[in-house]
Amino acid sequence: MSDRKQIPLRLDPAVHEALVRWAADDLRSVNAQIEVLLRDSLKRAGRLPSSARPIRAPGRPKRGAAGEPVVESAEPDAGGGVPEAEAAADARERFDAEGGTDAPPP
Repeated sequence: MSDRKQIPLRLDPAVHEALVRWAADDLRSVNAQIEVLLRDSLKRAGRLPSSARPIRAPGRPKRGAAGEPVVESAEPDAGGGVPEAEAAADARERFDAEGGTDAPPP
C-alpha cells in the first residue's frame, strides 16, 4: 500500500468550492490540486525537501505486459510542469470515467 500521509483538513466552504473549480479546470482531483499548491508554495519558499518524490502524472497508471502497473514519474517541462497535451488528455479521460466525482452536484 502507499506510504502517503493522510490528514484531516477543514476548509471554509467558499475556499473548497474555489478549489473544486480550479481542480476541474486543471483536470485534477481536489486532493491532487491541494498537493500541487502545497508543493509549489514549498518550492517557492525554498522549503521543498529534496527527498520528496515527484507527483505521479495525471491519468490511469500504465500497465505492463503482465497487467502490473508501470511506475513512471512525470518529466517536468522547462516551466516545472508536466507536458500539457498528454497529461490533459489522460486526466480528462480519468475525470470523465469517474463521472467528475470532485465536482459538486448542480
